[in-house]
Amino acid sequence: MLKTISVHQVRLGMFIHSLQGSWMDHPFWKKAFKLEDANDLNKLQSSGVKEVIIDISKGLDVATEKPVEITESIPDLQQSKPVSLQQIKRVSAGEERIQARRIIENSKEAVVSMFNDVRMGKAIDAEAASPLVEEISASLDRNEGALISLVRLKASDDYTYMHSVAVCALMISLARELGLSEAEVRLAGMGGLLHDIGKAMIPIEVLNKPGALTEAEFNLVKLHPEQGHALLLQGNVTDAMALDICLHHHEKMDGTGYPFGLHGSQISLFAKMGAVCDVYDAVTSNRPYKPGWEPGISLQRMAQWTSHFDDKVFQAFVKCVGIYPVGSIVLLKTGRLALVIDQSPKSLLTPIVRVFFSTKSKLRVPIEVLDLSKRGANDQIIGHEDPAKWGIHDINGLWNQNDLWG
Repeated sequence: MLKTISVHQVRLGMFIHSLQGSWMDHPFWKKAFKLEDANDLNKLQSSGVKEVIIDISKGLDVATEKPVEITESIPDLQQSKPVSLQQIKRVSAGEERIQARRIIENSKEAVVSMFNDVRMGKAIDAEAASPLVEEISASLDRNEGALISLVRLKASDDYTYMHSVAVCALMISLARELGLSEAEVRLAGMGGLLHDIGKAMIPIEVLNKPGALTEAEFNLVKLHPEQGHALLLQGNVTDAMALDICLHHHEKMDGTGYPFGLHGSQISLFAKMGAVCDVYDAVTSNRPYKPGWEPGISLQRMAQWTSHFDDKVFQAFVKCVGIYPVGSIVLLKTGRLALVIDQSPKSLLTPIVRVFFSTKSKLRVPIEVLDLSKRGANDQIIGHEDPAKWGIHDINGLWNQNDLWG
C-alpha cells in the first residue's frame, strides 16, 4: 500500500516510492529506494521536498498514529505538469548553461550510481533514470547547444560516465531532427543513456588507460555491447530501441563493425543514430590517451568516413548540431578567431560568436560578441580552425570565464 506522508515523518527502514516535487529539487537521482542510510535521511529532510510517498509493503510504516493520505494510484514524479508538457521558452545558450550545469551534475551522479550498482551485482533500474532524460530533453528545448557544449568539456577520468549523458542529449536532438515522435525521442534518449552500460563490466584501469590498448584489452572492450545488452535484459528493460542501440551502436555501414559485422541494410535506424552520436562525442572529448578534436573539425573528418555512417542520418546530425557547432573555433574573414557560443535561427552558416584572438598579431584581443546573421556584423566565417595551431590550449577556460557571455 502507498501512503503520502510529510518528509518529517520519514524514518530509516521506509521504502521511498517517490518524492513529491521536481526531480531537480531533491537530492536523489532514484525515485524509488529503501532508506537505510542516516546521511540520506538528513539530506532528504533538509531538502526542499515537503512530502514523500512510501510503500509500506516494502518497508516500515509511519511511527505515529496520525492519519495520512492513502494514494490509490501511482502519481507523477512532479506535482506540476511533466516537463515534456510544459510550455518551453527558448533562451540564449548563456542563460541555459546555468541550468545545464546543474542537470549535468545530477546526470553524472545518476550514471555513476547506475554503473556502481552493476559492478556490485545489482540489477539496472532504467525507469529511475526517466526524469533525467526528461530534464535533458527540456534543456535542449530551451537551447539546443548549451548542454551539449558543456558536457563535451568533461574531464578524461569522467569520460565513461559523462559520455552516456552526452550521447543521450545528442540522440534526443538527432531524433527530433529526423522527425521522430515525441515518444520515440524519449526512447532514443534513454537508449543513448544506457548504450555503454556494458562498460561497467570492464576494469577501470582498462577504461582509463592512458596509452594504447593491447589486443587483449581491446578485445575485452569490444565485449561491452553484448554485456550491456545482457545487463539490460536482466534489469527487465524490454524496450526494443534501447536494447538495439546498446547492442549495435558499434556496427558500421560497410560491415567492419562489431559485435556482429552487420552491413547497412541490417542495421536499424536507431543503431545508426547511436553510431553517429557515440563517435562524435568520443572524438570531441578529452580522453586519457588523446585530447579531443574541435567540434567543427570533427564533423569534417567524420564526413570523410563514408563506410562508417549512414549518409542521411549523418546529414541530419550535422543539421541538429550545426555546421559550426556550439563550442567550435572558427576563423573569420578579418583574420580573427572566434568561439561559437550560440546558433542563429536564421542560418546554420551565421552563428553567434565571441571573438577573442587575432591571427595577424598572434595576440588575444578584447572579447567581442558578433551575431553573424545581422547585416551590421561586418565579418564572416572562412572555415573551422584548430586552436592548437595558434598555441591556444585553454578553450575550456574560455568557456569558464565569468565574462564570457557579457
